[in-house]
Amino acid sequence: GSVVDMPSVFPGIGTAQAKRLMQQRDSAMAQIPEVEMVLGKVGRAETATDAAPMSMLESTAILAPREEWRPGVDFDSLIAEFDARVRSPGVANMWSMPIKNRLDMLATGIKTPVGIKIFGPDLATLERIGKEVEGLLPAVKGTASVFAERAVGGRYLEIDVNREEAARYGLTMADVQHTIMAAVGGMNVTRTVEGRERYSVNVRYARGLRDEPEDIARILVATPTGAQVPLGQLAGIRFAEGPPMIKSENALLNSIVYVDVRGRDIGSYVEEARDRLRQNLDLPPGYRLEWSGQYEAMERANRTLRVVVPITVAIILLLLYMNFRSVTESLIVMASLPFALVGSVWLLWALDYNLSVAVWVGLIALAGVAAEIGVVMLVYLDQAYERHRAEGRVRNRHELLGAVREGAGERVRPVLMTATAVTAGLLPILWGGGTGATVMKRIAAPMVGGMVSATLLTLLVVPALYALWREAQLQREWERSPERPSEREEPIPATTG
Repeated sequence: GSVVDMPSVFPGIGTAQAKRLMQQRDSAMAQIPEVEMVLGKVGRAETATDAAPMSMLESTAILAPREEWRPGVDFDSLIAEFDARVRSPGVANMWSMPIKNRLDMLATGIKTPVGIKIFGPDLATLERIGKEVEGLLPAVKGTASVFAERAVGGRYLEIDVNREEAARYGLTMADVQHTIMAAVGGMNVTRTVEGRERYSVNVRYARGLRDEPEDIARILVATPTGAQVPLGQLAGIRFAEGPPMIKSENALLNSIVYVDVRGRDIGSYVEEARDRLRQNLDLPPGYRLEWSGQYEAMERANRTLRVVVPITVAIILLLLYMNFRSVTESLIVMASLPFALVGSVWLLWALDYNLSVAVWVGLIALAGVAAEIGVVMLVYLDQAYERHRAEGRVRNRHELLGAVREGAGERVRPVLMTATAVTAGLLPILWGGGTGATVMKRIAAPMVGGMVSATLLTLLVVPALYALWREAQLQREWERSPERPSEREEPIPATTG
């Protein structure tokens, strides 16, 4: 129900300019009919967990209920409209959702879907590498914006006290620094009590007397003799560049390149971007790149799934073997799983869903349901086969196929009822919306698509595989039998036609 606009601008931006930029962006977003309200913030809040510099803006757009949106407008088209309205030179846009953005920032420190952490010992070199990456990645398909942090892009006012000049007037370093602190930075002189509230009273020069270096140079410093000396005679005052924020991780300095990806899955994007950087970026010794952001979470999930999926399949196979006491029958049921995935893949493609953890959850759930339907079919095939065999009615291929048809026919209605119940229960999720619908749709989609192909497989392919297996089994039994073929009514033919 809300969208977060968290653009990145170059460091050194002033408070007034940052405020003006945020107001312009908020006003542009508020003009979109689907937006009810926009709230903006610049810089760091009064909390230790939000170490945001002045160059990080953040606005939250509260959206109207989905039923009030214009016809044809969805979340993706809304983000595209936001992006087009607020795009401006020197500003890298990034769009997310509030809780998702907070979780990404806490987990990886990256606010965009993909982030590149550059590690090394020198800040200037880190900034140079970041600029090179910023110039290379826009050529990769799916790149919406790229912004490299400026490791030394901050602007500072340096006041270097001349110790000899200060000593000539009988002043110490502490005397000069105390005057600078009181006049420019301000000093707490008292505290006022307002009921249960306490407020510190800070005193310093008015803004007009400390806005420019020339104004600061005219600040008077009191000497022990009572004379007043301008600060410009005691210190050199100049602007200098420096790091706006020093970041480190694992005892190494680092800088981050933020990459916003749209219209493409993150996995294939990172692979192509990594190849491009490998071919065109020359890293000095002692420097390395590390891909982070949502991609890092995706890789962590993939590592988990590489363990979970095989274990799930192995457990299903073990349970099947414990039930049938036959490896062949267990494998026949397991053969239904790849066929069940066919429908899932087609529906995921039709809905334009990328592979994700939610999709994998749906696929794992589908594997269990498909195996369950296959077990039900195989149990009735076994019962029909054993009944016909006990009655002596499995003497040739024609009678074998009749037994298989009878067993499969008894299961048509239960299999269709199972598939219909599962599909009907999941279709409202595919049609629904609201909070959490994005994840739930990606869980339901593979199950709905897979149930169609799993049902067709269970009714058509499993009986056919079962018939081929039983026919080969009976052929081997006849070949081991001491009776002559003439003494049997009709041998099972070696070929299946």
